[in-house]
Amino acid sequence: MRHKQLVWGLRGVALVAILAYLAGLHASRSGGLVVVERWLNHPVLLVGVAAALIVVSLLIERESRTAWSQIGCVGALAVLVFGGLPIAVLSYVFSGDGRWVERKVRPEHPDRVLTVTDVAFSIDPIYHVELLSGTGWSARHWDLGTWETEGGDFTRVDWSGPNQITVTGERELRVFEVHPDGSLGAPRVTAR
Repeated sequence: MRHKQLVWGLRGVALVAILAYLAGLHASRSGGLVVVERWLNHPVLLVGVAAALIVVSLLIERESRTAWSQIGCVGALAVLVFGGLPIAVLSYVFSGDGRWVERKVRPEHPDRVLTVTDVAFSIDPIYHVELLSGTGWSARHWDLGTWETEGGDFTRVDWSGPNQITVTGERELRVFEVHPDGSLGAPRVTAR
């Protein structure tokens, strides 16, 4: 009876890890909560932990298993532990939100911040531009876009008015209106 409780407890924790990741994935979309995304949007770590817990629960539930299935479960667990754990830890440590390049606070509204982040894994930068609205747990992020610099697509981003953001590129200007609740309107794109 204790084995069954332990087995279902491990599977319950695995389910919680999957649900936590799904909440982080949902928060990663434009308009999502910043804190939830930063804490829970780690697929390799959370899904890897869930998979390891499922394999461990299968090992504990071994009394109804054949010798070959027990060997298979031990092999799967060894692969998860010796292969997946280092990958999960390295992914968690190195896969943050990128490197902040620039941060511009709106002077009249300090809870509205433009961020430019280099999200590239290579030498050539790829810039991700966001508007952070609000503070603390209620802060949300709104995506303005992601641009590579190799083609001259991105030069800078500025507060061009009290409720207006302009993203300047070599070939075009994108102007976004910021709504009173901190969300973004659709961009107006004009050629330069």
